[in-house]
Amino acid sequence: MSLLDDYRVQIDSIDAKLVPLFLERMTVTQKVGEYKKQNGLPVLDSGREQQVLAAKTALAPDPAQKAEVASLYESIMAISRRQQRKLVREGSEDPGYAQWLKTYGTRREPVERPRVVYQGEPGAYSEEAAAGFFGEDIRSQGLPWFNDVFQALARDEADYAMLPIENSSTGSIRQVYDLLAQYDFSLVGEWQVKVEHCLAVLPGVTLEDIRTVYSHEQGLMQCDRFLDGHRGWERVPTLDTAGSARQVKETGDKTAAAICSKRAARLYGLEVLACPINHNTANFTRFVAVSPRLELRQGRDKIAAVFTLPHQAGSLHEILTIFAVYGLNMVKLESRPIPDRGWEYRFFAEFTGDLTAPGMDGVLHELSQLSADFRILGNFKGYEG
Repeated sequence: MSLLDDYRVQIDSIDAKLVPLFLERMTVTQKVGEYKKQNGLPVLDSGREQQVLAAKTALAPDPAQKAEVASLYESIMAISRRQQRKLVREGSEDPGYAQWLKTYGTRREPVERPRVVYQGEPGAYSEEAAAGFFGEDIRSQGLPWFNDVFQALARDEADYAMLPIENSSTGSIRQVYDLLAQYDFSLVGEWQVKVEHCLAVLPGVTLEDIRTVYSHEQGLMQCDRFLDGHRGWERVPTLDTAGSARQVKETGDKTAAAICSKRAARLYGLEVLACPINHNTANFTRFVAVSPRLELRQGRDKIAAVFTLPHQAGSLHEILTIFAVYGLNMVKLESRPIPDRGWEYRFFAEFTGDLTAPGMDGVLHELSQLSADFRILGNFKGYEG
């Protein structure tokens, strides 16, 4: 037997002692759950859990091991909470869960042949995403700013909005995340568009004629390597890529070029000098379909939520432990600073699951109780194209 095999035998021997002890502990926590049920007590007792963690980590003589001990007991206590929730049917006593019940109660069915708004001009990637998700026969309208899109939805001037939320090359669209936190809307789906930026000009214009290039800031960033090869060109950000194509067309400026899609170039009668010019050829933008009310469409397998956390050590780790214990795969975690609250952050999370599945009530209760301003953003089918 090798030394490694000997170590593994030792571990197996220790585990043979640990498992019965763990099961014995679970028997006692079951009784705790029964007591809480009889006396109307909530499952989560944050103060008690903090005392337990402090006491257990104090047993570790090596400071470097205290974090490991804390992690172990956070997982054990999360498992105990899940066990107790099978007994204790908690109501709507925490605000985040109460808000979810209200949202669920006002859900609606998908709108047929909807009115859809997006940010940008016709020919924008957002318009392409809207047509891809809702179908080509939708009634769509482009608006200048992201905030205009949200306001149109709030005024019932549209049934849905299609908005970019992140790009595979340049990351998250921060303005959209901030507006999602501000408005009480729901995400009902997502769509991806492959970004292939082109250099488009008026007919007859050559590379040597160009002095100024217009595009959305994201378009300029995604094509910076190509643009670095033409140092004499001025880079001017615009509201969107399709709008830059329209600007070149309407001004008739033969020293100007637009970075836009082939679709936008064709729509505005421009010639494509080079395509694609974005340095990442596997460049995709993910869009979300936003509704003023919750919808639970067929095939939903992804949940989106937003929350803030207490400004204390370990608060995010406690949240992450919930996902691990319930076997939920977190596919996205985004943080945004909270205005007027220095160094505090709002978190946007996306994880696998169906809000109507058995056991999900317990997940929502724990997320709500361990965080502040907890809100479900939606439950939808992840993009598979």
